[in-house]
Amino acid sequence: MSSSNLTGFVLAVLSSAFIGSSFIIKKKGLQLASANGPRASVGGYGYLLQPLWWVGMITMIVGEIANFVAYIYAPAVLVTPLGALSIIVSAVLAHFLLKEKLQKMGMLGCLLCIVGSTVIVLHAPEEKSLSSVQEIWELAIQPAFLSYTASAIAVTLFLVLYCAPRHGQTNILVYTGICSIVGSLTVMSVKAVGIAIKLTLEGANQAFHFQAWVFAMVSVTCIIVQLNYLNMALDNFNTAVVSPIYYALFTSFTILASAIMFKDYSGQSISSIASELCGFITILSGTTILHSTREPDPPVVAGNTSCTLVWRTWMIEAHHYSNLMFTWIRAFLMLFNILISILYICPNPEFNIWIGVASDSVGFHSIIGYVYSWH
Repeated sequence: MSSSNLTGFVLAVLSSAFIGSSFIIKKKGLQLASANGPRASVGGYGYLLQPLWWVGMITMIVGEIANFVAYIYAPAVLVTPLGALSIIVSAVLAHFLLKEKLQKMGMLGCLLCIVGSTVIVLHAPEEKSLSSVQEIWELAIQPAFLSYTASAIAVTLFLVLYCAPRHGQTNILVYTGICSIVGSLTVMSVKAVGIAIKLTLEGANQAFHFQAWVFAMVSVTCIIVQLNYLNMALDNFNTAVVSPIYYALFTSFTILASAIMFKDYSGQSISSIASELCGFITILSGTTILHSTREPDPPVVAGNTSCTLVWRTWMIEAHHYSNLMFTWIRAFLMLFNILISILYICPNPEFNIWIGVASDSVGFHSIIGYVYSWH
């Protein structure tokens, strides 16, 4: 493994560890706050005065930053699947610290995620060295990737304009498909922005190249689309079903897009490529098993509709990516979360950690991220 890939791998693992543990820490903070006042689910916001909750929030921000930087040093085909590791961290910590029982099949799911991640790491392609954002632009306008981009946009428009109005609320593949296809373009553009930032910090200012701003605008646009349709998917379907399907589709399209744009598999043997695919399938199997063994979601308590919409629109989706793509925007949304809690008395701001545990591997983190819910 090259030093660049090793750096990206270490950052991705650290990101999973920080993000996975952050939800457990915040959950403990919420429990301590509820012991001294009204629970967050009934309008209390005493958790904002609980130091442990803030430790969890800071831990999450550190994890998101590590995840963002990981995409700069390692190919997406290495970083994105490793988002599944944060599920293991959350599930294990929840078992010991929150007394949320981890079933035997859940343990098997964790083991499969570790095995699959190990296989991918051992056979991951090397990250190519790029010296300017113009080089990335040349990769983005090559005929193969332009064909992929045009196909992705065409399929997305078909899903949005034709399928979503007719089948969106009954077919889970419509909304998750939109998020996954657009998400692959998000990862490519965010990776380009990250590399541009890295080169700028090294002394080669990329801000004067219009290509850097094009990538930035594409990133923001794609993220907004993802947030919108991921929210719809979570509102219409069970998280335990959405998560593994979204993880599979998102990771698959991201690997495909990265292979076309950055030619990740160029020079690799057939056995290495087959091993990576087997590793990904193994992680997917582990994720599915772990999701299927989680406890049922608690019922949602009716509350202020407009306030609940704010939480669902900005918080659920933003943290469903872990990657995913994305630290600054998610950090801003977390600050927005805090600001809304302080300025408005929202009836349902409590985070459901168990759902976060079940959903981490499917977002940007790699997008995979976390889901917030209320009870």
